[in-house]
Amino acid sequence: MKHFLTRCSILICLILILAIPVLAEQSYSHLYISISDALMNTKQDKDAEAELALEQFAKDWDSVTSEQMEAKAKVDDILDKAREALSKEDRLQALSALSNALRTLEKLENPVDEAAQRAEFGTKFKPSMKAFEDALASGDIAAIDAAYKDFNIKWNKIERPVREQSMAMYGQIETQMAFIRITLASEEPDIGLMESQYADLKQTIEDFVAGNDTAKVIEGEYSLSTLIDYIDEANDFIDAGDYKAASDKIKEFIKIWPSVEIDISTRNGSLYTKIESDMPILVSDLLKSKVDVQVISSKLDTFRTEIELINGSTDYTMWDSALILLREGLEALLIILALVSFLDKSGQKTMRKWIYLGALVGVLVSALAAILMSTIFNSAMVDSNRELMEGYVGLLAAAMMIGVGIWLHSKSSVSSWNRYITKQIGNAISKGSVFAMAAISFLSVFREGAETIVFYAGIAPKMETSKFVLGIVVAVLILIIFAIVLFKASGKIPIHKFFAVATVLIYVLAFKIIGVSLHTLQLRETVSTTIVDGLPVVSIIGFYPTVETMLGQAVLLVLVVATIIYKKKQR
Repeated sequence: MKHFLTRCSILICLILILAIPVLAEQSYSHLYISISDALMNTKQDKDAEAELALEQFAKDWDSVTSEQMEAKAKVDDILDKAREALSKEDRLQALSALSNALRTLEKLENPVDEAAQRAEFGTKFKPSMKAFEDALASGDIAAIDAAYKDFNIKWNKIERPVREQSMAMYGQIETQMAFIRITLASEEPDIGLMESQYADLKQTIEDFVAGNDTAKVIEGEYSLSTLIDYIDEANDFIDAGDYKAASDKIKEFIKIWPSVEIDISTRNGSLYTKIESDMPILVSDLLKSKVDVQVISSKLDTFRTEIELINGSTDYTMWDSALILLREGLEALLIILALVSFLDKSGQKTMRKWIYLGALVGVLVSALAAILMSTIFNSAMVDSNRELMEGYVGLLAAAMMIGVGIWLHSKSSVSSWNRYITKQIGNAISKGSVFAMAAISFLSVFREGAETIVFYAGIAPKMETSKFVLGIVVAVLILIIFAIVLFKASGKIPIHKFFAVATVLIYVLAFKIIGVSLHTLQLRETVSTTIVDGLPVVSIIGFYPTVETMLGQAVLLVLVVATIIYKKKQR
């Protein structure tokens, strides 16, 4: 019980520490992330994930209060349409409308003069534009390069009103700037071409300042998977020696980039910056007389892996939920089996009901606590710090799993199991009371349930509640079958062998939780990301090809090997 209270205290403190900063002020940034998740998953035909993102939006939206009742009601209506959409096209349209309605609400709550914003943008950008024009007129490539860098830095600082008021104009400006960068980075920069490209860019900027949105929205359904496909195709052209085709494919990547960039910028800001700055350079590098294939391919592979890390699903399945309860439930079941068997052999069968009652109460309390934990971790209370909490609590759960795994391993021999069970039974019977027997049964189950709560806290935020609960139900059914078999053949089955199997299962799940948790922290840039080229993302087992995630999982493997060696020496 002492260990249980200690663990719960640690978990509660962690929740409070991470949640307090979030309660300080209301922000809509997390709502846009949910919309982005729903859009991305809908485009990839991942209906379950899209619905989960919408449910997350709905939960967060329930906590929003606003004096703009009409605008808020419009968001409610469009949210209902998005949740009820029967086709992919209807859902995409509703999600786009939802984003616009939310942005309208924000503007009403924080009214701004858009015309004044555009004029201010033009005023701020004018000096940088004039400096670049002067550099172009000089014909000095070094001066043009320096002026462009200043121009780009200034754009990144003041681009927000363009992005907020017109995504089409924003995308066109971004693309036009990228093409100037491509020309500038070429082996022999064509100043005439740059002047023509800049003239088009200047016209777009002037149109925006004047309130004329002349750009057209790029048609098509683009996602992170599209970016990955373009990189794969570019790599195929490079392997075939067709560098011009590879360059053109990266240009296509650049053209659709503004339509997809938010999916990356909201999850990995540093990757967003690297792609924007490096992709135009790669286009030029592929057109030079001497192409450094190794360097270009390495950069493309790194971008591909990092995009895949964001795009790859880190959701746990129903079986992950079931596995935890199976492992913990099996241990409690074996202890109950030992108690009941002892009572049978000592002629005290009438006391069986108290053991069963204690176990039942333990199961109910543990299951209720686990479901409440799932609800808490998916509520608005954890808001934008939710992913940080998922990562940290996941690591806490993995650390506990390692401890449980080592304990299991120590009971995987006949002699160790017999000593353990004799101690447990002896302590109960020595008290000579019905209450003691029921309490041992309850605590055996609830102790496992206490650990289960922390384990579930590490995976619940990555699961649909329906799958989470279904996993529990499946585990309970399997445990019932195990119970029937074990109670009928308790004297014939070597129970200690179950511990050996359970040890392997718990280590496998700990491996996955470590990988997923570190990956989550990497997406928030709390943990650095060092890509290892040539290795795949295997999200089903929590394997991500980064030095940091693999180091965490390597620590687990080292502990497992050390435990095995130590156990053999003891024997």
